[in-house]
Amino acid sequence: MPRPIQALVHTGALAHNLGVAASRAPDSRVWAVVKANAYGHGLERSFAGLQRADGFALLDLAEAQRLRALDWRGPILLLEGCSHKTQVPHRVFLKMNSGMNRLGFPETQLRSAWARLNALPQVDEISLMTHFSDADGPRGIDHQMQAFARATADLPGERSLANSAAVLRHAAGQDVSADWVRAGIMLYGSAPDAPARSIDAWGLLPTMTLRSRLIGLQNLQPGDTVGYGSTYTARQAQRIGIVACGYADGYPRHAPTGTGGRGRLSRARGPARSSAHACHRLSAQARGTGIQRHPGAGCRWPECEQGQQRHHAALRCARLVLAGGAQGARVGPG
Repeated sequence: MPRPIQALVHTGALAHNLGVAASRAPDSRVWAVVKANAYGHGLERSFAGLQRADGFALLDLAEAQRLRALDWRGPILLLEGCSHKTQVPHRVFLKMNSGMNRLGFPETQLRSAWARLNALPQVDEISLMTHFSDADGPRGIDHQMQAFARATADLPGERSLANSAAVLRHAAGQDVSADWVRAGIMLYGSAPDAPARSIDAWGLLPTMTLRSRLIGLQNLQPGDTVGYGSTYTARQAQRIGIVACGYADGYPRHAPTGTGGRGRLSRARGPARSSAHACHRLSAQARGTGIQRHPGAGCRWPECEQGQQRHHAALRCARLVLAGGAQGARVGPG
């Protein structure tokens, strides 16, 4: 029987967040950024929620091939370019380094780069883009907008400037939203300017739920400690639940105590929190007062019928949900 831990991807929430991006820049088209396997959500799993995008932006040809295998026939933008030779005409996005200082040509070299591209028979069309470094903070984007405007004045071609933070915070300006916006982290239910603003403030929805089950209980007395390094000390007598979730499942060892504070215990009583170094594989710990069986709840997990029979009544119906959301595609065992 697979371990009782699941990550659920909520395609409806992805579609909602894409709609938020489109509504913030109504006169622009939207690139849905699906790099890094759709930010860890799974490209194939996320596609159903994002297929109303005008195009997809990603990092490499392998990801582009996966999109084509999903029958996507719209435009695909390779954010890091490609290194293979071709004789087929392509649309090229020429990137300016307006202050991020990662990729792109500096202001003094952009026009000469445009001229060289324009002379190549393999280049069918040239679009212009840049990437904001401080759209999520107090410095803002004015300094980069000014540099981009100077360098690209009178050059033809569509423009793409706004990332998620700019879409949410600055896209009211037509020059910012331009022809294309690139919605990335906001699609996956994360506020790019957190903690200053939350996803609720931006009208975004969480797109993944991590769900597991309690597989053990311990009764602690004041002064008892839990896990590696004894990072949690009980201040009073309490019952704790051990959740099937650990480093092997992707739970970060460096996550501080309390990371699971937004979680909830379903079919059990008591708030859910976590102790990051509680165990090796069992790194998530649910703490609460009076965790007990919910009357009338049944159990669908065979492992509840094995092992700690004295805890069976309390274990059989307790499920930890670390983040809420609607029904979606299932990831992992189950």
